Amino acid sequence: MFKRACSRQLETQLNTLQKDGPAAWAALPEEELFTPAGFSSQQAEATASTSYSYWGSTFRAFFKNKLAVALLAALAAVVVFAFAQPLLPGQADPNLCAVDPATGIQYRNIAPGQQGFLWGSNSIGQDLWARIWAGARTSLTIAFFVAVIEAAVGITAGVLWGYVRGLDFVFTELYNIFDNIPTAIVLILISYVATPSIWTMILGMSIKGWIEMARFIRNQILIIRDRDYNVASRCIGTPTLRIVLRNLLPYLVSVIMLRMALTIPEAIGNEVFITYIGLGLSVETPSLGNLVNDGRKVMMQAGLRYQLLYPTLILSFVTIAFYLIGNAFSDAADPKNHLQ
Repeated sequence: MFKRACSRQLETQLNTLQKDGPAAWAALPEEELFTPAGFSSQQAEATASTSYSYWGSTFRAFFKNKLAVALLAALAAVVVFAFAQPLLPGQADPNLCAVDPATGIQYRNIAPGQQGFLWGSNSIGQDLWARIWAGARTSLTIAFFVAVIEAAVGITAGVLWGYVRGLDFVFTELYNIFDNIPTAIVLILISYVATPSIWTMILGMSIKGWIEMARFIRNQILIIRDRDYNVASRCIGTPTLRIVLRNLLPYLVSVIMLRMALTIPEAIGNEVFITYIGLGLSVETPSLGNLVNDGRKVMMQAGLRYQLLYPTLILSFVTIAFYLIGNAFSDAADPKNHLQ
């Protein structure tokens, strides 16, 4: 191995060589133009490596999106405060109907900021501040469990649907059946059959929600199932579970994260809808659906519109934030967007 090196002699002759042109360079002996670089056994055995990390690259790409980062910080603050609010001092019971000790009459429809009600009270004297945060906790809990159940069942079914060829017909027929049943019908039937509760709502939303996740996973599995590295893995006897966990699922992180992020606002919206038609949670269980439905009844009275405004703001922010953050993280998790 040789490297080109300029000796001191060449440096002193540089001006002369430039004047004489290429002929002068050709006249120089080879030993004056090149010097041996030498051999090193350590350098010969050295190998190159990369510091690439999938998750590191994913988070770097995500944090470049300033809007998504700001929304994530704000959403995290809202979620943490919703669950920490009952632990703060001076918080009212969301189901307590406050009564004026002087008159013995309930504090009905008190405007925000008056009589100690930060966000006002409703028609039976309940503190809207406490009820809205209690409703946010309920709706977020429902949405979280629905997303987890849909992910667990949907990923498992989607991998089997796409990887095991013999199950394709079975899952295809299941998909055709579930996909043609409207979600509203399922929620209404569950509400009639069982007593409305948090777990009833979770069950009703999860019954057919997993099929969409399974379809997404199945379509992606079909694309990458027979690529060369997967065929090679099967040929050398790699267990199927290892192929799925190491070769297939890492490519589907972006799809899974996007679907889970969209499931949360969808579940909150379904809870609001089923409550809107009178089949949701009881009034003893505050939820954003209950609060929006109560506010809808008084929205035509100018002085009482705050009862619809505040829960709607929380509901809108949570759903929009989850949607935008999910899309941003999905793009960041796509390996095609990881540049070295």
